[in-house]
Amino acid sequence: MKIVIAPDSFKESLSAEKCCQAIKAGFSTLFPDANYICLPIADGGEGTVDAMVAATGGNIVTLEVCGPMGEKVNAFYGLTGDGKTAVIEMAAASGLMLVAPEKRNPLLASSFGTGELIRHALDNDIRHIILGIGGSATVDPRLANCHIEVACDVDNPLVGARGAAAVFGPQKGATPEMVEELEQGLQNYARVLQQQTEINVCQMAGGGAAGGMGIAAAVFLNADIKPGIEIVLNAVNLAQAVQGAALVITGEGRIDSQTAGGKAPLGVASVAKQFNVPVIGIAGVLGDGVEVVHQYGIDAVFSILPRLAPLAEVLASGETNLFNSARNIACAIKIGQGIKN
Repeated sequence: MKIVIAPDSFKESLSAEKCCQAIKAGFSTLFPDANYICLPIADGGEGTVDAMVAATGGNIVTLEVCGPMGEKVNAFYGLTGDGKTAVIEMAAASGLMLVAPEKRNPLLASSFGTGELIRHALDNDIRHIILGIGGSATVDPRLANCHIEVACDVDNPLVGARGAAAVFGPQKGATPEMVEELEQGLQNYARVLQQQTEINVCQMAGGGAAGGMGIAAAVFLNADIKPGIEIVLNAVNLAQAVQGAALVITGEGRIDSQTAGGKAPLGVASVAKQFNVPVIGIAGVLGDGVEVVHQYGIDAVFSILPRLAPLAEVLASGETNLFNSARNIACAIKIGQGIKN
């Protein structure tokens, strides 16, 4: 029996690789002889570099850059195995996990460090950049000969009810008053861009990712905005792995209505559906509207939380909780195999 395990990271708790190993360990207690194929994935956010480097046999470049609140941080980007493509993720230099919860303020945070990563890649003669956002970008004459693909993990537009401020502002520490101020700023940003470029950027799919970084890359860097999950799944060759599998297991930190907007589990499920392979989704939290994912090929979803607990405790116990949940799911499958009609 072949089981494909292809989760994204559980943000601020577990890397995609550690998720793979915890799920495999849990299932192995009930199905020790199964053929497990572990494919850590990402959708343009945290973990994109690791997934692409592992898939292509590449390497990691480390350097010090400006962090989201102006402090210096040790960041990184990846080079693919052929040395021709840089894979840069905003999370490495400007990510939310670099800021303590009590210090998060999207009115003050900057993505300058992501631009420093881009500049470093250009200085090393890289002319193809895959940029996983959220984050920011710089304007540089050398970019005229550089092909940039923006690996986007959401399809939200810049402004409006599904825009950057309304949807993502609160996740980054914005109060309702801050959300209103941010929305006004983004509306003005869109007006200025349209005046200068004659491009209406308000409803561009993916433009709202990373507070408008998708728009900046598209307008100023002539970048192509693509679903990040498509870029990664092609690199790891998920379709080949799924053929002949009995089960696919995916997941991420939160599965809810937003998962249908381009997140990793839906990308995995879309591939599995091509081969009629059932899909189980595992998440730290199941949020509002989670039932929508069943329309896109995820057959069952499970939360790993055994009880209510403070966030710090939940994040610290992620690996144990994921192992236990995977084992319980495997137990249920084992029981089901023995039940007769």
